[in-house]
Amino acid sequence: MQYFKNIYHLIRALLSNIWYGFPNGKLRVIGVTGTDGKTTTTHLIYHILTSCGKKASMISTIFAKIGEKEYDTGFHVTTPDASLIPRYLRMAVDQGQDYFVLETTSHRIAQNQLAGTQFDIAALTNITHEHLDYHKTIEEYAATKLKLIRMARIGIVNVDDETTRAHIAKRATHNVIKTYGLQNKADYSVDFRKEVPDLADFNAYNYLAAYAVCRELGLSDKDIRSSFLTFKLPAGRIDIVYKKDFMVIVDFAHTPNGITRILETVKKQYVHKKGRLIHVFGSAGLRDHTKRFAMGEASATLADISYITEEDYRTEDPQEIANEIGAGFGKKHYFVELNREKAIRSAIQTAKKDDVVIITGKGHEKSLCRGKTEYPWDEIQAVKNILKI
Repeated sequence: MQYFKNIYHLIRALLSNIWYGFPNGKLRVIGVTGTDGKTTTTHLIYHILTSCGKKASMISTIFAKIGEKEYDTGFHVTTPDASLIPRYLRMAVDQGQDYFVLETTSHRIAQNQLAGTQFDIAALTNITHEHLDYHKTIEEYAATKLKLIRMARIGIVNVDDETTRAHIAKRATHNVIKTYGLQNKADYSVDFRKEVPDLADFNAYNYLAAYAVCRELGLSDKDIRSSFLTFKLPAGRIDIVYKKDFMVIVDFAHTPNGITRILETVKKQYVHKKGRLIHVFGSAGLRDHTKRFAMGEASATLADISYITEEDYRTEDPQEIANEIGAGFGKKHYFVELNREKAIRSAIQTAKKDDVVIITGKGHEKSLCRGKTEYPWDEIQAVKNILKI
């Protein structure tokens, strides 16, 4: 059945490109994929290009920016539908744009929804546990991600990412592959933590990926480094909502690796010696359930207090989701409050001086899916309402 769906999407993608006149032929298209970090990397590449005076547009998980206008790409969507991608590209061409940065998911790649789109450069941030409900195995997931690399004139990969390194080594490519990393020998290996204030360890890789892409596009080292100093992280990425006697941070992390990295970073940079790390999180329903144990394990290992709550449970039982996450805690205690607003309120009320409350999983998203209905939800505004700020 999936095979026929992929053929259907292939036809739709090609017809849409024909309808809009294969617009990517007049643009330098940069694709960004990976399990974690692709949104930040996408926004950073776009910021560098525009800061350097280039005419650029982009599509990310958060929104599409075509010229000077922003467009909502829909609930829980990263890469638009096959029929919409050429439309956005055509809009960019018509507005005189030269570059287009496209955040790209493994689903769209596997479904042939990018057919007809030619990538000048494609960057792969990492490959960690996610979407195995769809791809079944990490090997299939990795192979799908690497399809984007093979679709581009130049592929840029993270050589420090073990899964990426292993799969690149055993798969022949006919294009140019450039590497970046901080631990293994790479074409690009600049550690920007030395010059960008408060740069998180995991974001050092996102900055390096963006740097590698923009250097391959011909931008100067000086201009790229200068643009780093004016970049602001996208909404819902290490978003410090409150910072007085204690802190409240909102972050989109929703994978085991993402949660591990953000909790490690917050603990290292923001939690003082006497402070505690209080974590509020859940796991989406009708998605990869195999990651839930590892998500619970990560919170149990790094957080002092954990609240498990809802996160777009859809038609699954939220209590069952909580139980699957809770299994990763072993004998460590955790709280369950299935109503997300109540869970956040409880965490904030628990916070004492020097504590940090971090809420992960929703970030910038503007809805919560309960059953088959999308309810309005703004994580940052919810925190502000609770704190009356």
